[in-house]
Amino acid sequence: MTAGISRRRLLTGSLASAALAAPFGVVRGAPVRFSADPYTLGIASGCPRADSVILWTRLAPRPLEDGGMPDAPVEVEWQIAEDEKFARVVARGTEHVTADLAHSVHAEARGLQPDRIYWYRFRAGTAVSPVGRTRTAPAGHKARVRFAFASCQQYEQGFFSAYRDMATRDLDLVVHLGDYIYERSWGSRHVRQHGVGVPTTLAEYRNRYALYKGDTDLQAAHAAFPWLSIWDDHEVTDDYANDRSYTVRDPGQFLKIRAAAYQAYYEHMPLPLSARPRGPDATIYEHYRFGDVMDVLLLDDRQYRSASACVNGGRPTWIVPCAERTEEARTMLGRAQENWFDERLGNCHAPWTIVAQQTLMAQDRRGAADDDHYWMDGWDGYPSARRRLLDAFAAHRTRNPVVIGGDRHAFFAGSLKRDFTKPDEPAIATEFVGTSITSDGPGEAATRKAIADNPHLTFARGDKRGFATVELDAKTCTVGFEAVDNVKEIDSGVRRLATFVVEDGVRGPKVI
Repeated sequence: MTAGISRRRLLTGSLASAALAAPFGVVRGAPVRFSADPYTLGIASGCPRADSVILWTRLAPRPLEDGGMPDAPVEVEWQIAEDEKFARVVARGTEHVTADLAHSVHAEARGLQPDRIYWYRFRAGTAVSPVGRTRTAPAGHKARVRFAFASCQQYEQGFFSAYRDMATRDLDLVVHLGDYIYERSWGSRHVRQHGVGVPTTLAEYRNRYALYKGDTDLQAAHAAFPWLSIWDDHEVTDDYANDRSYTVRDPGQFLKIRAAAYQAYYEHMPLPLSARPRGPDATIYEHYRFGDVMDVLLLDDRQYRSASACVNGGRPTWIVPCAERTEEARTMLGRAQENWFDERLGNCHAPWTIVAQQTLMAQDRRGAADDDHYWMDGWDGYPSARRRLLDAFAAHRTRNPVVIGGDRHAFFAGSLKRDFTKPDEPAIATEFVGTSITSDGPGEAATRKAIADNPHLTFARGDKRGFATVELDAKTCTVGFEAVDNVKEIDSGVRRLATFVVEDGVRGPKVI
């Protein structure tokens, strides 16, 4: 029996029978009583540092009825221990959770040891949560780091069997790159339903998260590993750019919707207090270190970007570009985040620098030379901003920059260049894009054309759903594209579709 399978069974059992966990101790005062299990949305950890981790849960006995909690605040105790039986508790605390944050818990467990596995749980009144497993980041020498990255999980279009498989693996963390929920229904051959329309209010976004987080396979992946998370567009609305949305024309009205969406995201993810929204604004870009192996820079390419070019306020799609597309002032990250990225890049000293962002960064040109089409919602709609980011790698002589992304519902592997029109120009960075967990992808013809028209792309495949795994050591980065056999089957298997290696000091992936 592997360690991963054993952990999966433990977590599944604890989710089903939280009452079996050892008691915290005496309940002081009149105990809080719930009409049903308050841990219906599971538990999670995230944002691992060498000495701390964020612990999350949300009390929601009636999850699809805005949680079903009274307005009164509730005291929630948490424990973190060196063993799953909690014989060696190393930190504990009490959180005062309130209705204004949907009775969600974002507890920061501090004073932990680096690169250590810990177990955690919560208690509200007499109700004890399932037990979760987390891990702190290493502080110094580490032989290797393993993580998975995922994105795009449209609930209706498939089952989350990718997460069931992920939960059995030997990983240090999971990186989620956006589209954790979908605000609208689309696609075909649905296997389950949202059941309601497009959310625009805080209560509606909360219910949408509750629907997704009720999935037991997603809960298992959260309970097995700490997560790093960033959003993309569907956490708010399709293809929005800063305060502009082709579906909601009034920027003032749209910012009210964005404020509700950002708050619901914070309420349902293991995020630190620094990520708590202030109205329609929230800071989710951040830098995490994993010993002497890896730096991770999380980016936000939605909140600050310039309006989509060449579409006159319409939906950004595949079009022949106009002059606006290449204007120098156009930005994907916003000037403040660009400056932050440049500063932080100068402080990345590990062999591998992972830039986690939302989409394909490489140019994806389609068509003949005199009829080029580009996708305006991605980096091809912001080529000057992309050039500035790649110039920062060159200026700082970043040893091994690797960009990861999602959004495109297809696997991609390739090289990033300052000028994609010059096939012989040396690569500046390596890129891997993971396919969707469930969301429908492009057909085989589209990905074949992507390879044919873009020689810097090594691999493209859009007919499979799944996720990617990464293993790093001092000399190599090995990436696996993990594909679900059939996302429409609840118990589908997962198989390795392709494997790539990036060698220390060499830009670009090699297929192995």
